[in-house]
Amino acid sequence: MLSEKRKNIYLVLVIAFSVMAISLSFYFYQIFFSPNVLIESDQNYMLKIGSNDTFKTVSNKLYDNHVVNDLVSFGFLAKVMDYQENVKPGLYTIEPKMTNLELVRLLRSGKQTPIRVTFNNVRTKEDLAEKITANMEISEDQFLDLIQDSVYIRKFDFDEETIMSMFIPNTYEVWWNTSAEALFDRMHREYESFWTDERKQKASLLGLTPKEVSTLASIVQAESQKSDERPKIAGVYLNRLRLNMPLQADPTLVFALGDFELKRVLNVHKETDSPYNTYMYAGLPPGPINLPDINSLNAVLNAEDHKFLYFCAKEDFSGYHSFATNLAQHNANARRYQAALNAAKIY
Repeated sequence: MLSEKRKNIYLVLVIAFSVMAISLSFYFYQIFFSPNVLIESDQNYMLKIGSNDTFKTVSNKLYDNHVVNDLVSFGFLAKVMDYQENVKPGLYTIEPKMTNLELVRLLRSGKQTPIRVTFNNVRTKEDLAEKITANMEISEDQFLDLIQDSVYIRKFDFDEETIMSMFIPNTYEVWWNTSAEALFDRMHREYESFWTDERKQKASLLGLTPKEVSTLASIVQAESQKSDERPKIAGVYLNRLRLNMPLQADPTLVFALGDFELKRVLNVHKETDSPYNTYMYAGLPPGPINLPDINSLNAVLNAEDHKFLYFCAKEDFSGYHSFATNLAQHNANARRYQAALNAAKIY
């Protein structure tokens, strides 16, 4: 009788243990392999983990943005897989219906999604800082601190006037959490890559250094938005440089004045004493007046060989220019353009 009772108790214990084991197995299976991410979404989520973020802040982002459905199971697996103490900053693409295991493996691996950094149509260092850091963890101020640090930029063989020429406008893939210093290193490598031996040789044949090419290209770019005309304009300025004639480039005077809304350069503006006043001082200004793009740089390196020494905007406001070999012809062109400005009431 007692033996039968013991058998029944044993059987109950076995059944209870089996049920518990099955339940625990099912629970752990769910923790590891059941979808727990973006259950009700079909869109990826871009998770930004900052350099100072902890596991708690990461968990809060995932929960507050409805990325993780069951935060407890995610946290448990993150602890088991030693992720809680090894959070890696960066930008991560989280896909719908991922399991906890897939998510923790992704975050623990540090396999970031690169971002694209694009900058063009830049006039000032402040413009560049705004555009180059727009989608990055670093701030505009962090970037500006470096580009305005005369000691720091010397390591790249630039000074405060020429440093802008190190940045070649383009689209680059970088990590979201790239530091300001690492970004400068990357841009310097891109600069070195752009200035091939062939380009350096072309610059040398023009009597220019790469930095001087950038300075002249910035003037050419400011003079014309027509890419097909830029080599011709570059040829005019190169002719003037060879003759030691002042460049008399209006955009350099606009830069010196700091008034980028100025529509017409008048004689009073030409009295501004600045190394960027190319009416007052012959030769190139100390550095670029904007960030010349690749088209403008190549326009200088492949400038047209001609005899023109002057050019003036066409009176049809097409954006193109009339060119002249002598001052009399240029003055005639200028009078037509000025009459058109007066008629259009542009002052």
